[in-house]
Amino acid sequence: MDEFVRNKLTEWGLSMLIERFEDEGIDTESLYCLGDQEIDALIIKVGPKAKFRKRLKLLKAEQNPTHQETVNSSAHEHEEAADSAQSTSDRRDKEKNQKGKRKLDLQGKSTRFQSPASKRQCDNKLASYSEEIILSDVKKTMNYVHMRLQNEDNTRFNAFLKNKICDLETDKRELVGVFGKTGAGKSSLINAVIGVRNLLPSGSVSACTSVMIKVEANKNNSKCEADIEFITKEEWKDELWSVYHILRDADQEKEDDDDYRDTVEKLSALYGEEWQNIPPENLMDNKYFREIPEFLISKRKILTCESAEELSAKFVKYTRSDSKVGQSGKRWYWPLVKCVTVRVPDNDLLQHVTLVDLPGNGDRNKSRDKMWKEIVGSCSTVWIVTDINRAASEKEPWEILQDAISLMGNGGECQRIHFICTKSDLIEDSDDQSAAGDYALILKRNMEAKETVMTEFRKQTKIKKHFSDEYFKVFTVSSKEFLKNKRLRRDDTEIPKLQEFLQDLNDCHSVTLNYVSGAYGILSLIQGARCREVACKKIDACTDLEENMKKELDEVTKAIEESYKTFEKCLTEGVEKAKSSCEGNLKSVLYSKSGRGFHKILKCVVENNGTYKPKKTQRKEINLNEKLSSCLTDSIDEEFRKTFPNQQKCGPFKGAIIAFSLDTEKLMQKYKEVELQLTFLHTEEEKIKMKLNKKIREHKKTIYSSLTGTIEAKMHECYKKAAEFSGQGSLEKMRETIKTHVHESKNTMFDQAKAHMLMQLNKLKENILVELEKTLKKSIELSLKTDDYSIPDVAAELDLVKTHYNEVSSSPDEEMSLLGSDPPGPSAAPSL
Repeated sequence: MDEFVRNKLTEWGLSMLIERFEDEGIDTESLYCLGDQEIDALIIKVGPKAKFRKRLKLLKAEQNPTHQETVNSSAHEHEEAADSAQSTSDRRDKEKNQKGKRKLDLQGKSTRFQSPASKRQCDNKLASYSEEIILSDVKKTMNYVHMRLQNEDNTRFNAFLKNKICDLETDKRELVGVFGKTGAGKSSLINAVIGVRNLLPSGSVSACTSVMIKVEANKNNSKCEADIEFITKEEWKDELWSVYHILRDADQEKEDDDDYRDTVEKLSALYGEEWQNIPPENLMDNKYFREIPEFLISKRKILTCESAEELSAKFVKYTRSDSKVGQSGKRWYWPLVKCVTVRVPDNDLLQHVTLVDLPGNGDRNKSRDKMWKEIVGSCSTVWIVTDINRAASEKEPWEILQDAISLMGNGGECQRIHFICTKSDLIEDSDDQSAAGDYALILKRNMEAKETVMTEFRKQTKIKKHFSDEYFKVFTVSSKEFLKNKRLRRDDTEIPKLQEFLQDLNDCHSVTLNYVSGAYGILSLIQGARCREVACKKIDACTDLEENMKKELDEVTKAIEESYKTFEKCLTEGVEKAKSSCEGNLKSVLYSKSGRGFHKILKCVVENNGTYKPKKTQRKEINLNEKLSSCLTDSIDEEFRKTFPNQQKCGPFKGAIIAFSLDTEKLMQKYKEVELQLTFLHTEEEKIKMKLNKKIREHKKTIYSSLTGTIEAKMHECYKKAAEFSGQGSLEKMRETIKTHVHESKNTMFDQAKAHMLMQLNKLKENILVELEKTLKKSIELSLKTDDYSIPDVAAELDLVKTHYNEVSSSPDEEMSLLGSDPPGPSAAPSL
């Protein structure tokens, strides 16, 4: 192994592989020759393997075939870097000439249809293409600088610079979760919005989507792909154990037993009608999984097709359940599937966006349910899809929202909810038979539907605690009319508004600005380090920076501690309410129903650690842990939303992180001699704040869920004990066991939940302060206290990147700051 390979593995965070690569004699040349088969043999674990593949692919795309060739051609590349600004201008002129000849629509293939938002997308493409050129130029420049640093002495400063260059790569991905009952038109809506016909199967009354489906862009090739992730063999064994007990305990009225029908549906799908003749111990035999050997070895299955329609036909059996499955004789594998990721090529609306078709209330399978919760908690937008004729009156859409609202709001990062009323072109018989009459009637009915939905939303107190009217929008759409235009104009279908919204989410300006800004800062630092005559100015500037940092850290500490005290006060009140009302809240669940049917439900509750997810979404989910912790979460909800707003205009802790500043711009006026180093520190400060905001967004989910999580942990032994009862009288025994445990634990359990949440908050404070101080202290030290001049001259590269930085920072989208402000909503979206 040579130094180049060793450095690369270290920079990529894969130093654990150095010994393995050394044993296999991997040098620079063989590194570039590695294919998938060799990588599979070299790296066993999936995580490091995926990371290595991605990094190697970027390296191959951006660098010359071998390190030696790069070194030999460095002089030539230096000239190219110096001339790059002019070549960029030339390419732009050439591209503008070509642009006039292009058609910017989505008609490209037989599976595509034209987007009505083509003018909007055309404008965005013209704007983003120049940014693509800029980003490409700056990446090539930084790659060239990185390679030159490889040839210098491997000092601490040199290693710092190389790591900073490697850290420039960022990826932006927005999740849009799509909820809706069977027949509401989710699949048709997604197909229409992304401009791909027949991608997600729709139209069958007897079939429904049973697993999560992610839809995103295929950036690797021009094929349509489905990436199928299975649950593990052990998880299916556990489900079969539950299945056996459900079948054994099924009563005479099987047709009214959801658990029994769900069980039969799963077994019939996977094993066919002959499942009844298969001994339970034989259900794991390999012969039943011959078509999906990937399941047996815990590997993903990849389906690849030329067209979306062909792919849809192939992956449908991995995603859909069908009430007629027993009559078809086909094998359906959805019971074994955790998630399916569908990737389509050449789709601008999905470049930085993933649409996720979600089951309404999670899943009984633990790993599927865990993934469901993680995805719902990571959605920046949620679409609730329902038939326009039942938009406000139907309970299910609102129940989906109520059940998931804490995961989306304070327990997640959702910024907006779109309530989408589908089939807006369908109207009842009207007296006026003319096309104009129908058109007027449809528009009138659509406006009434919007007003009715908004009225209903304002009644939803649980939802309103997390989302105000400002972040709730109503759309009335027609996927059918969007295609045919028989009764409505395309704009009236409101599909273009949703496309425009996705286009805004896809805006890559912040990605480009972040990269170019970071590159500008690094090159400023490199060039500034070559100035040797300003030692005293460096010392003075360093003193001012350290004083500013101490003062600003004190301000952040103060803001977080104020939030801590507020939460402590709120939780103290919540604990007292929880103690006084917990037994009453418990009884409202334990005695809500009676009879054999409820005995089975409560049995499921205690076997699943306090939760019950019904197959029918019309039936309410039971979560005893949430019920018991409700007084605690209610007590902090309002303050939590203010402290950790999903809408990031002011940022967490009342804007304390965003307000943090070393005041570098003011210091640049005072210390002109070290302006380049201060430029680096300015970009470094913005970058660390952006990273911290992202970390806080993730950590706040843990803080919020810790209240219910602590209650669940304290109830675990009680549930375990209650689950042991069976036979006559077991319903009452389970009830009494739970009631007794809550009565005996209430004086400590809620206080422990409060203490655990405050501990998590304190831990977050420490992480924020340590990361801010550690990162900036190191950057200040290496910028202004290190005497290390074994670095290249990057004056030409700095001039080029500075020019690009000025271009992107003064673009029309300048308001998309480095901290990642909220993408604007669709300007034409209804705001009622």
